[in-house]
Order: sequence, then C-alpha cells, then structure tokens
Amino acid sequence: MIYGRCAACKSQRRRCPSDCIFSPYFPANDPQRFAYVHKIYGGSNVGKMLQQLPEYVRDQAVNTLYLEAQCRIQDPVYGCVGIVSKLYQQIHDAEVELAKIQTQIACLQNQQFEVESNFNVLSTIEAESNLNFLQSQSNSMEQFQWPNHVPNLFN
Repeated sequence: MIYGRCAACKSQRRRCPSDCIFSPYFPANDPQRFAYVHKIYGGSNVGKMLQQLPEYVRDQAVNTLYLEAQCRIQDPVYGCVGIVSKLYQQIHDAEVELAKIQTQIACLQNQQFEVESNFNVLSTIEAESNLNFLQSQSNSMEQFQWPNHVPNLFN
C-alpha cells in the first residue's frame, strides 16, 4: 500500500496506484479541492474527462473544474454565470458613469466657451470705447509739457 495517496483516492477510500490520473492534480495536502469537484461532477466523471484530455491541458482543466465547482457550491443557482453577470453589470455601470461624466465635461466646456466668447465680445466693445477715449485724451496730452527741472525726491 502506498502511503502518499492523493486526495481523490483518500476521498474514495481506495488504494492509489502509481499511475493514478488524479494524483498530479489533487494532492493529499489539499483534500477540499477534490471534495468540491467530486461533489459537483462526481469522481468517475472527472476521471473520464481527464483520460480524454491530452496531458498538457489537464492541469488547466482541473483548475477550471475546481473553480466552477467552487462557484456552484457558493451560488447553487447561477454558479460562474452569476460572477460573469455581476462583472458585466459592473462594466455597464462604469460605462454609464463615464458617459455621465463626459456629458458634464462637455457641458462645462460649452459654458466656459460661452463665457469666454461673451468676455471677448465685451472686451472688444470696451477696448474700442477705451481707444476712442484715449484718442480724445491724446490731443489734450500733447498740450501737456513736462517741466525742465524735476526736483529729486529721493535725496
């Protein structure tokens, strides 16, 4: 009898042969892994699936079976589909929030453009009126003469 039985052989209370199909994927130190897969799929069905698969994909298949079994045990109605649905809902919610924020940004940019254009129109009108005022003042400024001698105020 081999002392290092895999979790599958321990669970099924049988001797673990040297060529056990379960031993590479269900080690003895993680019995819960096989318990989940066995509860959902059944031990013999998992063995048949693993025998039909090439060896290089078996590890990934066992990981997938374990994940799906774990999800099905946690959520018996929806299983993995429940997780996928929640993720799609989160994506949808994020897209809606993004659209709202983009709309707010566009509105704020539009308001800022309107304020700037109104400011530019007002600035142009004010500048023209100031220019007219300055031109009328320039005639009186030409008449102003600086004195030749300006006292030094800093001494």
